[in-house]
Amino acid sequence: MSSRNRDPLVVGRVIGDVLDPFTRSISLRVTYNNREVNNGCEFRPSHVVSQPRVEIGGDDLRTFYTLVSC
Repeated sequence: MSSRNRDPLVVGRVIGDVLDPFTRSISLRVTYNNREVNNGCEFRPSHVVSQPRVEIGGDDLRTFYTLVSC
């Protein structure tokens, strides 16, 4: 692993241990009350009472994605 790689999924060893390496094709951002969710973040129950804001992809509203939950 390169010391320059700051991808939280690589740093957290999700990519490599759980998933095979892959190239991302879109961005995914999740925030609770303006606090971004990253690997290793801890939230108290009071912080997650409201729904998160989830931003997927970009500004092209013609593109659709399917989210799969495990």
